[in-house]
Amino acid sequence: MTQEAWQKHSQWPMVAASLIFLVAYSIQVIADLGPDQSRAIDLIITITWLAFGADYLISLLLAPKKVRWFLRNLHELVILVLPVLRPLRLLRLLTLLKILHRASGNALRGRIITYVIVSAGLLIYAGSLAVLDAEENAAGSNITNFWDALWWSMTTITTVGYGDHYPVTVLGRLVAIGLMIGGITVLGVVTASFASWLIERVKNETVYETEQEDESLRIEISRLASEVARLSAQLESRKS
Repeated sequence: MTQEAWQKHSQWPMVAASLIFLVAYSIQVIADLGPDQSRAIDLIITITWLAFGADYLISLLLAPKKVRWFLRNLHELVILVLPVLRPLRLLRLLTLLKILHRASGNALRGRIITYVIVSAGLLIYAGSLAVLDAEENAAGSNITNFWDALWWSMTTITTVGYGDHYPVTVLGRLVAIGLMIGGITVLGVVTASFASWLIERVKNETVYETEQEDESLRIEISRLASEVARLSAQLESRKS
């Protein structure tokens, strides 16, 4: 099996694993869990993470140029092996955005709004979870509950930045950088897509107008030819 075939077959299972991880991670960060519940959630997260690790190893083994693939995907290895970067595990949710973007490709006219809403919503929610996980127990933190984290994410991704809530930890600031870059990327995709649609629309309108003008010209030439033929016939009849 090639790497491309593996990624094609594992794409949706990895999406399912990402969603299961998102739900479990949300409960772990937001809810006040007892010991037994914490162990159950940890087990679910561990299982999904084993699935991520297996996908990484199989993709590496199937890569035609293993060294090149390894170097290009170092970030995935770092996220897998460093527990301190737990909030960055949410980067796995980028799989959802990639699939949604591909699905929107040729049908951009009808799906662009859905893509924007889902992408922005996912980024805001994931950013809220990640920054809360990094900040809620830090000394001097001003992001101590989910609603503060959600407010911070929304002001950050929209580049408003009121400054009433902000990360004080290194990991929280890394999450902020990722959220800002993600927000700019989504807006960039939207802008580029809309520009492409607008250019195509103008091009189609121009082609239509040109065709209409050509058709009008042909009709006028045909009318003039008929008129010339009629006058010629009248002239010939008078000569005879």
